[in-house]
Amino acid sequence: MATLCHSAHTRTFGKIGRRNAAKVLCSTQMPPSQSTIKVVIIGATKEIGRTAIAAVSKARGMELAGAIDSQCIGLDAGEISGMEEALEIPVLNDLTMVLGSIAQTRATGVVVDFSEPSTVYDNVKQAAAFGLNSVVYVPKIELDTVTELSAFCEKASMGCLVAPTLSIGSVLLQQAAIQASFHYNNVEIVESRPNPSDLPSQDAIQIANNITDLGQIYNREDMDSDNPARGQILGEDGVRVHSMVLPGLASSTSIHFSGPGEIYTLRHDVTNVQCLMPGLILAIRKVIRLKNLIYGLEKFL
Repeated sequence: MATLCHSAHTRTFGKIGRRNAAKVLCSTQMPPSQSTIKVVIIGATKEIGRTAIAAVSKARGMELAGAIDSQCIGLDAGEISGMEEALEIPVLNDLTMVLGSIAQTRATGVVVDFSEPSTVYDNVKQAAAFGLNSVVYVPKIELDTVTELSAFCEKASMGCLVAPTLSIGSVLLQQAAIQASFHYNNVEIVESRPNPSDLPSQDAIQIANNITDLGQIYNREDMDSDNPARGQILGEDGVRVHSMVLPGLASSTSIHFSGPGEIYTLRHDVTNVQCLMPGLILAIRKVIRLKNLIYGLEKFL
């Protein structure tokens, strides 16, 4: 049976999200022990889910304890992920049963949610009921959901990471852009994508939001231009983005800053979903220490 593959896209909440999203409080308590972290993956048959199964299974100090999806029920998680050996973990559609089994062992556990925006709140709440913290990487999750999750996690003293991106490179690109934005008066974002969906991309939108409201107005001499060849203005500070779509291209995001006599370019290329795995493994290791919800992988870097 063929597994279903879905591309995962990050979602940003812009200026409003940065002001109103979850309160960032990290617990000073240490994790229960150095025992193996048991990981449950929701959305296991998606491309990112299958890749995560292999990454978790190979990571030191953690093991796959459950694979949840409505597709490929009963198939071995290792087999659908292309691993050489079966993991003897079947794909199930019953999250409660898997969480109950982990709770009985009193092991440290984390639920990784790649599902859908409409199910995230219930999944995190259910994980918390069994004593498991959560990592959430779900396309198009709404700010209201993040706010509700933040209130729930604080009240329940349970940890959760909501990550617009799990790519460490993407986070570093955004942080470098913020630093550069204080020193240059002109900036343009140029991105390439293999397909025309969701343009401008969430990466471009988040970069524009991150460098907006920092006291800088960009591209003053061309800010009021309505020529479509000049790209789309994102935000209110004159940041322009140009999206190039060509099948076969790797996903790439470049930020071009300019000042008197110089051009400063930042660039991040993505070749496949493997780029999200180091960030995911880092998130799993760190989230077990939390007692609240945090927003953004950068809090762990």
